[in-house]
Amino acid sequence: MSPRHLLLLLWAVVLAGCGSHGYRGSDGTPSRVLDPDKIQDAVPRRDPVTGAGNKNPYTVLGKTYRILPSSRGYRARGTASWYGTKFHGASTANGERYDVYGMTAAHCTLPIPTYVQVTNLENGRRAIVRVNDRGPFVNDRLIDLSYAAAVKLGYANKGTAQVEVVAIDVDNWPPSKAVVEAPPPTPAPAAIAAPTSDMIRNDGAPDAVSAVGRYYVQAGAFQSAQTADNLRQQLAAATRYPVVIQPVGSPALYRVRVGPLVSRAEAELVRGQLLAGPINDARIVEEASASAQ
Repeated sequence: MSPRHLLLLLWAVVLAGCGSHGYRGSDGTPSRVLDPDKIQDAVPRRDPVTGAGNKNPYTVLGKTYRILPSSRGYRARGTASWYGTKFHGASTANGERYDVYGMTAAHCTLPIPTYVQVTNLENGRRAIVRVNDRGPFVNDRLIDLSYAAAVKLGYANKGTAQVEVVAIDVDNWPPSKAVVEAPPPTPAPAAIAAPTSDMIRNDGAPDAVSAVGRYYVQAGAFQSAQTADNLRQQLAAATRYPVVIQPVGSPALYRVRVGPLVSRAEAELVRGQLLAGPINDARIVEEASASAQ
């Protein structure tokens, strides 16, 4: 964890007591006015991976985070915040200096460095940033962007926004060589932080429709969307099967499931594998139709 985010955690505790939903009460904006249409994206390239910033696992405020073995296929939705002049010039997790005018970001579990495309689901604006820091460790926030990136995405004045984050495969860049665009943005319900689609797989694509019955192995159900997505990421890195999140009810309960699986026998096999690992209460669920129940 970088010194910047250690300070940020202390400020977050204060802000939480004041009911703030952003960092603006403790942070500041630079004096230079930025034109969002003139802010240049980060340019994806193969950067060397260093040990700094990639300690695995690591613990913050009693919660343990595990760095993903790869960013390939990563796609998630959640709340984005930003940090500004209070941390300008401070060291990031990998030892670089934070620049409010740079196109960078902090993320809890993506490898450093990772280039991601961030889409503001509230207005459709997009930006490409380079993850070089750890955090945010506040509530269910998914990513912490630089001030410039927040301006480009149109939420700097608001403080936070609902976004979709998609990892970029730098070996297949620019986009003419690979599909890295997020799907057309849809309004995200204010009460749901992430993810907001009915079903999200470990490769980010919607679950395929099937005309026959199918099986899932449910690994857990959570009130926190971010907790559910953290488990989804861990399972996706450990299995060849799709891992989906199915929000249900209001307020939403996020069910993490492996599948769909073609047979009960296959489901039993997957359940056994999960029980042999960190999952203590995996159970098989059978669905009779293509729609999530």
